[in-house]
Amino acid sequence: MSRSPDGRPGGARPRRRAVLLGLTAGAATALTTGLPLARAADAPYEPVLYWSKILEGAVKATGGAPGPAARAAAIMHLAMYDAANSLVPIGRPYLAKQPVLGTASLNAAIATAAYTALRALYPSGSFDGNYGFALSQDTSSQTEKDKGAAVGRGAAQALVQARANDGEAATVTYTPDGVPGSWRTTGPGPAVTPHWGRVTPFGESTPGQFRPGPPGGFTTYQDLLRSSQYAEQLHEVRVFGGHSSTPLTTVVRTPEQSDIGRFWANDLDGTYKPTSQLYQHARIIARKQALTPTQNVRLFAVLSIALADAAVAAWDAKYDTPIDLWRPVSAINLADSDGNPATTPDPAWRPLSSDLDGSSYTPAFPAYVSGHATFAGAWGGVLRTYFATDAVAFSATTDGGTTTRRFNTLSAATNENAISRIYLGVHYRWDAEQGLATGENVARNVTDTYL
Repeated sequence: MSRSPDGRPGGARPRRRAVLLGLTAGAATALTTGLPLARAADAPYEPVLYWSKILEGAVKATGGAPGPAARAAAIMHLAMYDAANSLVPIGRPYLAKQPVLGTASLNAAIATAAYTALRALYPSGSFDGNYGFALSQDTSSQTEKDKGAAVGRGAAQALVQARANDGEAATVTYTPDGVPGSWRTTGPGPAVTPHWGRVTPFGESTPGQFRPGPPGGFTTYQDLLRSSQYAEQLHEVRVFGGHSSTPLTTVVRTPEQSDIGRFWANDLDGTYKPTSQLYQHARIIARKQALTPTQNVRLFAVLSIALADAAVAAWDAKYDTPIDLWRPVSAINLADSDGNPATTPDPAWRPLSSDLDGSSYTPAFPAYVSGHATFAGAWGGVLRTYFATDAVAFSATTDGGTTTRRFNTLSAATNENAISRIYLGVHYRWDAEQGLATGENVARNVTDTYL
């Protein structure tokens, strides 16, 4: 995926040698049977954006941690990229180009790559209706569709096979450090995906390569907890991130800050999770910028590498460093154990973040660094490089359609995403700031290699 004439907006049109896009102008609709994994896609039909939206539906239906969702997106988007790149010279192959015999449909190649990848990644789901719809939007001949489908199938099978032993299914027993400051359960379940920092990255990097320094520079729990920085950050999340005021804590969060916290939340199963929200925003921007399918397939491939590797980097920091930092709810409830005279406990404090039944909810993994912030940094870094500017404005409505936020720059969106975790009561400021920086480092490595 090196630089190519069609790599960015305003580039030359792709050569049509042995390639037919053959799309109709029909609007996309949801066609699905079996488990409800497919969701209505954005109209008008565009193959990359369509399958990105279908993947979002699968994530919402199956739930799970952010890392597996980011991995699935990377496999699908990279399969689509390698399929398209086999037909149109877009850039450097991710794995390899597939053989092409005669004139082939680009739409069928992209659609079949996505369909084949999704069937492997979500075997309980049914994507047949979506696949049929995607092919129905193609005016190419059946022979051309068949040849494109063969390319897409081969690209997806190669990606799935290449990731078969990447460590995503490893079983790891996590034992908390068991001292003040160390992570402990905040709900009924155990620590989630403690192995994800050791999953093989998609980019040209290694696990641990982007590991940030420890929170505040402190390498022991005792030094961290007794510091003035810790007391300041704990106070900030206490007064801005509480669900409501208690006899010991006055919450000062504004209504807009509450909206910000909820807009970016997407922690619960049934939501589209943090990475799918960022893909949604990328789709909004891609449509606004009128990107072509070949431009989209490249942008989303590079973005998928960055988001998948951001998950590895964030979870490495969470679990594989000397400080597995406890969440604010633990820190505030148990402040009498931290040894810091500037902090006081509030056993009644709960975060704004809540489960569907209204009970307190905090994600089941250590606080430092914020996964949301790391994903945001990676997302913003890729898009800034791709468009060669930060001045990309867009509006988006949160999952469920309750809140719309408007952003004039990519940085405004990424910074708000990061700070939202304080308003939600589940992170400290250094989680947000170092998460952003880590994600930006991941993006820089990915764009230097693939853009």
